[in-house]
Amino acid sequence: MQLLDGKVLSAEIKQEIAAEVAQIREQGGKIPHLVAILVGNAGRSETYVASKMKSCEEVGMHSTLIRFDDDVTETQLLDAVQDVNTNPDMDGLIVQLPLPKHINPDRVMETIDPAKDVDGFHPINIGRMAKGLPAYVSATPQGVLEMLKRYGIETAGKHCVVVGRSQIVGLPMSILMQRNTYPGNCTVTLTHSRTQNLADICRSADILVAALGKPEFVTADMVKEGAVVIDVGLEKVPDVSKKSGFALKGDVKFDEVAPRTSYITPVPGGVGLMTICSLMQNTLKAARGEVYGK
Repeated sequence: MQLLDGKVLSAEIKQEIAAEVAQIREQGGKIPHLVAILVGNAGRSETYVASKMKSCEEVGMHSTLIRFDDDVTETQLLDAVQDVNTNPDMDGLIVQLPLPKHINPDRVMETIDPAKDVDGFHPINIGRMAKGLPAYVSATPQGVLEMLKRYGIETAGKHCVVVGRSQIVGLPMSILMQRNTYPGNCTVTLTHSRTQNLADICRSADILVAALGKPEFVTADMVKEGAVVIDVGLEKVPDVSKKSGFALKGDVKFDEVAPRTSYITPVPGGVGLMTICSLMQNTLKAARGEVYGK
């Protein structure tokens, strides 16, 4: 068993991005600028956004955080999105999810300029990704691909099972893993809450991607010997042995599953760090106009 170490890889990728940004600065070019919109003060969202802003600083990018209270109207939020869309100094925009119930997240995502949609959530980017055209790919699936590539894991001809069909992770992951490229060329099975014989399907996976948001759902009896296991989950679970009172758990029961695998991601220290790196990479692409031009 070998760990797919997101901590090591993310540090390596950040160094690469920082070197590219430094070169842009030396040449007098425009420094990439990421904007994050945060509604409310939910602890998890605060943590995620703070981590993204810190990563921008680490690689030399500019960042701006726009905050709103929970009672912001949908119109006010959409106006803020449009302001960023039309600001030539701002290259990438993320709106941190989840949003309050009175705001339609789809309407917000569709209002973001696809050329600034570095989260890869806009329907145009999703469609372009599905067709294999240049696009901003959703950051978590892109991070998983980067991890597979940098560890040299063979994917062609393998059976990839994705557990979870969210539009942010599961669905794009299933599309990316079957594309005629590397990583890709897998035979993909996308499973979900209505899937029958889920354990049997998981046991048939050469590459198992768990992205359903249920702590320690995947157990050893669901994993084939020698499988590659990618754990996308990250949940707080009560744990009185911890000073904080909780532990971070993924969708995979790591201690019992890990010995059966050839490669596995830890939680924390795995996919989450790669997600932030992908966001930085997309922002760099946006500043350069690599997907939609300038």
